[in-house]
Amino acid sequence: MVEQLLINDDDYYVPDANLLVTENDTLDNFAAAKYKRLLISSLYSSLQNQTFLAEANVAIYYTDLQPPIVPDVFLSLDVQVSENWWEKQNRCYMVWRFGKAPEVVLEIVSNKEGDELGKKLKIYEHMRASYYIVYDPNQQLAEKILHVYELRGTRYFETSETWLEQVGLGITLWQGEFENRQDTWLRWCYQNGTVLPTGDERAEQERQRAEQAEQRSQLLAEKLRAMGVDPDTL
Repeated sequence: MVEQLLINDDDYYVPDANLLVTENDTLDNFAAAKYKRLLISSLYSSLQNQTFLAEANVAIYYTDLQPPIVPDVFLSLDVQVSENWWEKQNRCYMVWRFGKAPEVVLEIVSNKEGDELGKKLKIYEHMRASYYIVYDPNQQLAEKILHVYELRGTRYFETSETWLEQVGLGITLWQGEFENRQDTWLRWCYQNGTVLPTGDERAEQERQRAEQAEQRSQLLAEKLRAMGVDPDTL
């Protein structure tokens, strides 16, 4: 039997969690990391017939006069990573090489230091990303949990519309389980509100369909036998 070692405040110094850096532009917390995996994996498992690039925490260079910005998630349509992605010029998203900015950039608010509704909004507006989404689950920036900005001309305008017409996708808040965690998740969705499934969800859907088909087959076979017909001879 393995004994558990319990930390006693009298024997160990326990720092104040509020004074620790748990997330910043390079560090993720547990929640943000899961959100990013969900948002990226569901795109690649559901949009297999489309050409696009979706990534998390990858730098975007939008001008040679400024350092890059690193959105939590971005989606760029009709582009793909170079075959030789180890070349220095192919390791991140350079707007001048891809020929356009990503259509969607998304930030998940962990604290008030990111200035998502200020400096970052201005950068993405200047970069001309079609949509800028700010997800603030703990309402640290405002009373709203979800902010959606749409580029109209050269300016962002906040909208209550969660269907992103220019990319043919929407966003929604979904209650359910992902990676053994029950919570409210920000997810991509189709226009009817159905969420884009992850690979695991798609496999489970296929398993359930196969199971239902088998049950229908067995029920039909039982009915045929009740009528004196051997289903194995059909």
